[in-house]
Amino acid sequence: MQFLEITEKEYRKFWENHPLKTFLSAPEIGELRKSNGWDVYFVGVKENSDIVAAAMIVSHKRHFGKYEFYSPRGVLVDYENKELLDCFLKEIKNFVRKHHGYIFRMDPYVIYKERDIDGNIVEDGVDHSTVVSHLESLGFKKVSIPDMEQVGWMFSLPLEGKSCEQILKEMKPNTRNTIRKTEKIGITVKELGYDELDRFQNIMVETGERKNFSIRSVDYYQKMYELFHDKGEVKYYVTELDLVKYQKKLEEDKKSAEDKLSKLSDAKYNEGQKKNLENEIASYEKRIKEAEDIRKEKNTDVITLSGSMFMIIQPEIIYLSSGNYEEFMKFNSQYLLQWMMIQYGIEHGFKKHNFYGIPANINEHPKDYGIYEFKRGFNGIVEELIGEFELPITWHYYLIKFIHKIRK
Repeated sequence: MQFLEITEKEYRKFWENHPLKTFLSAPEIGELRKSNGWDVYFVGVKENSDIVAAAMIVSHKRHFGKYEFYSPRGVLVDYENKELLDCFLKEIKNFVRKHHGYIFRMDPYVIYKERDIDGNIVEDGVDHSTVVSHLESLGFKKVSIPDMEQVGWMFSLPLEGKSCEQILKEMKPNTRNTIRKTEKIGITVKELGYDELDRFQNIMVETGERKNFSIRSVDYYQKMYELFHDKGEVKYYVTELDLVKYQKKLEEDKKSAEDKLSKLSDAKYNEGQKKNLENEIASYEKRIKEAEDIRKEKNTDVITLSGSMFMIIQPEIIYLSSGNYEEFMKFNSQYLLQWMMIQYGIEHGFKKHNFYGIPANINEHPKDYGIYEFKRGFNGIVEELIGEFELPITWHYYLIKFIHKIRK
């Protein structure tokens, strides 16, 4: 086995066909890091002229002239082939040391323990505990969940071998009904072009301020568009509602309910049905007035409700980022967006729709449990990754960790 630097072209070819392939290990992410001052390397192991393991490694100068090295969702290797794994990681350690690195980090796209929809461990399911213990035996230290750079827990919906009808049928009744309501009231989905990404950014800023999380600049979304959009691998969407059409539909539904009410006799057995229709009519009147008030306040006939960013790279669609305008959350437009992309995934042969991040240890009902509940309504499984690991390269690792701890 021979360790060596490889070309980006060689790495891409290997990445394209690797089972651990994901957008974060794509060469385009290396380009994104370059634009933010990182250096990018591609390394691999060859056996009989064939690449059998590879990694994209990015580095950035930190303290004392030393560099941090990181392999996003890497390295791409068979983690159960200990001989190959040990050889590759040993050579990477030497490579990092030669390039003045003090630390090497990686967060492999490897499932830790197979879990069901409720987050319970599946008996006799996938279990990569031995991979974790082996990495630790090589000197890697497991990073705590709050300090991890990437998502460690995800919620995914397997699509392979399923029809749209089956997926819809297997959703929670409330989720299925909400999707139908969003379709019924006329919410539409619009894909944004490069020059419209400020619309998505505005939604994210509003959401971030409300939920107290930091937001990326519009430059990030534009750069991701430049890197991935031409191949159809990133899409930005917003949901919209035409208030004129919405009001017209409400008026029609109200008239239908009034007609039904007028045809009912005053017989006692009709009292329950009458009461339901009266409540229905009152609900229509309230929503008609709300729509009219929004039109006047916003001085527009079409409002933007929410936005989402999806990474669309085989074998999965990843629901990467999203936001909602709080005043319009009652329209539940994110349900329609998810359903649209699930259907797209089935039609184009994707293996899963990855709703991406959820809180860790959901059975303890953490603060953001509602995020999991929303995603769970579509059916699927919890996926726990083995996590992030860091390998000390020089004594500077311990000094820099100490400095960061004091600052924190």
